[in-house]
Amino acid sequence: MKFRPASKTLLLIHVLFLSFRFRFSSTLLTFLFLSMLTPHEIFAKMPPPMAQGIFAFLHEQQKPLYKATLETLAKTRKLRPVFIEKKPRSEQHAWLVEQLRKRINNDTAAHVLQIWLVGAHKTLLCDFLDGFGIAHDENGTVEILPEAPPSAELVKVIDSLRARYDSNLLAVYLNTFQSLDSEGWPTLDALIREDPTLQLNAS
Repeated sequence: MKFRPASKTLLLIHVLFLSFRFRFSSTLLTFLFLSMLTPHEIFAKMPPPMAQGIFAFLHEQQKPLYKATLETLAKTRKLRPVFIEKKPRSEQHAWLVEQLRKRINNDTAAHVLQIWLVGAHKTLLCDFLDGFGIAHDENGTVEILPEAPPSAELVKVIDSLRARYDSNLLAVYLNTFQSLDSEGWPTLDALIREDPTLQLNAS
């Protein structure tokens, strides 16, 4: 089929528009996807001593979970669990952290973060939810997450927590809070992107 000059011009404009729309949509989707960390990315970006401290806590306070996590991760690597169990404790923890930084172990990373936060830092969880008047159980967990609070209210609550909690712990909790819900709170997501103190950068 032949195109008249005008038709060729219109076709070119249409192609350019579709190309721009595709690039814009792809960029927007990428931006939205990258703005919220997944559990395995949280492990990758949190300070290494904190990550290893999670497993030190689990080994002391949640031995069955520690053992189950080690066995699950070892089998994923097609290793016998005893091979890891024979390592010194610090090397075990380092190996476990290394595995939870991988995308394939994202679900396990999410479970470990939940157990650690509820078991070791439920006061933080409760204080955060209390700041918004959100009903919760004794461990600071809720069945259904309510709609996102306004940005100003988020800033007020988070600022009140800064004086009482370690900045890295607060950042890990807020990023985990976002990652464990399919949508999270858009206002919290925006705040994390704008505030470097709420972002995780392994050091």
